[in-house]
Amino acid sequence: MLKITELSQLDLQQTYSYADYLNWHIKEAIELIKGKIMLMSPAPNAKHQAISMNLSSLLHHYFKHNNCRVYAAPFDVRLYNREQSCLANTEIHTVVQPDLCVICNPEQIDTQGCMGAPEWIIEILSKGNAKRDIHLKYTLYQESGVAEYWLVYPDMQAIHQFILDDNGLFQLKAMYTNDDMVSPHRFPDLAIDVNEIFDTWNND
Repeated sequence: MLKITELSQLDLQQTYSYADYLNWHIKEAIELIKGKIMLMSPAPNAKHQAISMNLSSLLHHYFKHNNCRVYAAPFDVRLYNREQSCLANTEIHTVVQPDLCVICNPEQIDTQGCMGAPEWIIEILSKGNAKRDIHLKYTLYQESGVAEYWLVYPDMQAIHQFILDDNGLFQLKAMYTNDDMVSPHRFPDLAIDVNEIFDTWNND
């Protein structure tokens, strides 16, 4: 098998599987969405990283006393339609790297990351990924059965909280901004001050 070390060796129009993905050794950060290669944005800016660290710290402190665990990108999450059973690597065509995800079933974790939908995913928007997170990943996370999805808007200092309903569709539960307190639906005792999330040095 030809060793893949450069993105130029791949056909961006071709459909690939997770089995293919495992054999690539390229420097670019990519995601695989329904078999198609999607280049990830360049290194996130300072504000994005500060928000991610704030959330990571808050969630880590809470979940270290809980059976769930929080993981930050880069961390591979393999997704498939929730109506299907666990699939072989050749049958999986979506691998994403959410900014943050919470996983409550230890059986989903292996040496390569997470197999199946996390309980909760948080994506922090940037200019390079906004359309993908708002539309494409929203649909993917809904189809795969992610119970809760947060979209974090750094420039507006706002959070949109989506909850999966009994029909398997995301519903906008609430929108939060500065001075609000936000809690994940499954963990109502985790109360987060939105000001703490957006407390960064970089305000540009």
